[in-house]
Amino acid sequence: MTLILVAAMILLPWAGALFVWAAGNERPRLQNGLAVTFSVAAGICGLAMLPRAGAEVVLNFPVGGAFGDFTFVADGLGVFLAAVATVIGSLAVIFSVDYMKGEHQLGRYYAMVLFFIGAMVGLVLTSNLLLMFFFWEITALCSYALISFNNDDPKAVAGGMKALIITQLGGIGLLVGALVLYAYTGSYDIQALIANPAIVPAGVLAWMAFGGLAAAAAKSAQFPFQTWLPDAMEAPTPISALIHAATMVNAGVYLLARFYPAFHGVPGWTTAVTLVGLVTALLAALMALVANDLKRVLAYSTVSQLGYMVYAVGVGGIYASQFHLLSHSVFKALLFLSAGAVIHAVGTRDMRQMGGLGKQMPLTRAVFIIGSLALAGIPILNGFWSKELVLEAGLMHGPMWAYVGMLIGAGLTAFYTYRMVTMVFYGSPRSALHGHDAGPAMRVALIPLAFGALTTWLLAGPFSRLLSVESLPMHHIEPENTWVILEEVFSLPTLIALLVVALGLVCWWQRERLAGLGQALKGIGWAAEHSFGFEAVNRAIVGGTQKLGEALRVTQTGWLNWNVFGILAGLVVVLIVVILGGR
Repeated sequence: MTLILVAAMILLPWAGALFVWAAGNERPRLQNGLAVTFSVAAGICGLAMLPRAGAEVVLNFPVGGAFGDFTFVADGLGVFLAAVATVIGSLAVIFSVDYMKGEHQLGRYYAMVLFFIGAMVGLVLTSNLLLMFFFWEITALCSYALISFNNDDPKAVAGGMKALIITQLGGIGLLVGALVLYAYTGSYDIQALIANPAIVPAGVLAWMAFGGLAAAAAKSAQFPFQTWLPDAMEAPTPISALIHAATMVNAGVYLLARFYPAFHGVPGWTTAVTLVGLVTALLAALMALVANDLKRVLAYSTVSQLGYMVYAVGVGGIYASQFHLLSHSVFKALLFLSAGAVIHAVGTRDMRQMGGLGKQMPLTRAVFIIGSLALAGIPILNGFWSKELVLEAGLMHGPMWAYVGMLIGAGLTAFYTYRMVTMVFYGSPRSALHGHDAGPAMRVALIPLAFGALTTWLLAGPFSRLLSVESLPMHHIEPENTWVILEEVFSLPTLIALLVVALGLVCWWQRERLAGLGQALKGIGWAAEHSFGFEAVNRAIVGGTQKLGEALRVTQTGWLNWNVFGILAGLVVVLIVVILGGR
């Protein structure tokens, strides 16, 4: 049964993509029905897999040669993220029924969404590093196609191209790691490397470790690659929820957590991971403070919260990192889809034109506030418990300077969250916008997510058992009772963290009295508005890559015979590599 469920989580979305595409755009109701059916079926399979997690190989394709065995292991870490991808993905698909109503290219949209979901499941369940790279690249392709879905919009196309190029830099690190592992062991087996990192020389392991960090930073929009994610906001809002909460950006954090037992002994690696998470969390929070585009505020927030997860991995808090990933996937999907309901109703993303929308959109306001309280870390929402576990892990096992920095980040999070909620839903209307509440399909997606933001903290104990030594023996996560875990949260450091959060809320409430302080910090605000200069760096990378591509266009003659010759020559090279690798 486990084998069937693993295969179904990958193949059901992919089959759905084919059926939706074949249905044709002249039958949107059929396309909606097919997309919802296949995505929900995958989500049910993802939930059914949770009690079946284990450390054994459940699916194996002996390809041989230079490709090794394509293996899949349904351990707790992979199953958990597969469930997140399929369940949150299915809710995004349901939300799309209302949001994408009237869209003329619905088949392309749903096909890419479903293909995306299946690829993410494959990425987290495979134990073959080369196959992981294959799925990694599929998610990059799908993200590009979905971010630039409105391909008549130059900003959308530019955002998609930027995401594709920046994340490919990380893909190079992952590919190099796979090839190095094969060169020294004759296998791509991730489990073998985690169980015994000494199978590769120490210097080579260091290259793999820092290459993996680069791959994770690019994929999860961490410093210094953090600027591609806000530009991805040109995608339809359900795609923003899918990318930011359920699929692609989680892949980088997953990569660090998966390989932590193999890489944590590499000199300087944990410090580098901690520093990347800290710097990202602070810079992104500051950028969220000055952003006026609703989706960009949430994008910067995603980058910042991913920084918390990366920081937790750096200090050895694997459980805290993944528990915060669970909380974040729920409340951030809720926030993005709620924002989508607002944007769909009023036709703008500019918060300066909003205000007073709560009276016109009571349900949307209620669920958005629930998600915001979870984001800000207010008791008893899920974000409070998981963020406090991250901070506790940092206090116990990390440097004090990093812990203080993360506390400051918590205060900034409360500040920009309060600012966002009040600008959108409260005060006097700042323009003649006429909103309406979320439609039926939107409500079907929003209400379960709001319930999850209120209750998923109760899964702390079962979640620790899912990631325990029975499933992940080398991660050394001990199973605990939910109440034991939550009791650990109630301590003096938690009270300090809550005071910092309260200070952030008060600063926004008393912003007029603190105008002098704001004027003194104007320089930081200007730097935050300009992405602290990193936008120029990333733009140079994208521009350089595009110029290189233009230079290589001369290899495309347009003559069919030469193209066929190139394909056959490439095939011959691949066959030679496979034959030699099989000896």
